[in-house]
Amino acid sequence: MTVAIIVHGGAKTISNDKAKANIDGCTAALEAGWAILQRGGSAKDAVEAAIRVLEDDPTFNASMGATLDTDGEVYLDAAMMDGSNLGWGGVVAVQGVSHPISVARKIMDDKPRLLASEGAERYAREHGFEMCKPSNLITLEQRQHWEKEEAVLDRPATVGCVALDDSGTLVAGTSTGGVANQPPGRVGDSAIVGCGLYADGKVGACSTTGDGESIIPVVLAKTAVDLLAQDRHPDEAAQMAIETLKQKVTGEAGCILIDPQGRVGWAHNSQGMAVAYMTTEMDKPEVFTRKESKPYSQKD
Repeated sequence: MTVAIIVHGGAKTISNDKAKANIDGCTAALEAGWAILQRGGSAKDAVEAAIRVLEDDPTFNASMGATLDTDGEVYLDAAMMDGSNLGWGGVVAVQGVSHPISVARKIMDDKPRLLASEGAERYAREHGFEMCKPSNLITLEQRQHWEKEEAVLDRPATVGCVALDDSGTLVAGTSTGGVANQPPGRVGDSAIVGCGLYADGKVGACSTTGDGESIIPVVLAKTAVDLLAQDRHPDEAAQMAIETLKQKVTGEAGCILIDPQGRVGWAHNSQGMAVAYMTTEMDKPEVFTRKESKPYSQKD
């Protein structure tokens, strides 16, 4: 049985001075998830562990380092989906939750539902999840961008992970801080099943990233998984999904995919998208900052 995992740090513009941070962050996330899969752990545990690393890294837009809305506040969304039973769970518009992906995973395991705002925060507290002051998740860099109303070149974007474990279970997860200067109450695609993520154990699993208002109307994650039919390789399906988005709407997006055979694929139409993946068929991980580049594991 092939075991596989792929993580992404968001479809965005990656400036030269942020390339190493994106590479290192995605590598660390991959290693956290791969360590679990290697010892026979579940895809759920691997996806959660990988995304928690990204949530802790201010390089990415998913908890620490999340973007600020027009009021200067941080609100977080996250979700997870289990392809073995189509189980899912998510949280949206939460504050003061250190690791929203862990709360989403707990909701998925309890009963599929999407919890919002104060209700999701109450659920997190009642189940013993790590809480913090909302201001603790705001980095100096993000605060300065907001105060100066600066356009951010290295635009933060949703992070995600897909994993296949040795039992054949496929799981997808996403986590985000939304978009910079979004209006209060805005919710994007990340926690919406079919849009920000999708997992069907018989077909494949996907996590997406990018402009939520463009991803939602084309149901990007479900579209990508459906395109795995007829034995398409995940790379082909991912590219076809992004082409579908480009043909129908305006916006940037990316997606990562794994099929039940453990084949990995990804695509994006943004300038960059940090990605790292590993399977039991590989000698070492491969890490990229954009699709057309050579993997950093092969560079001098």
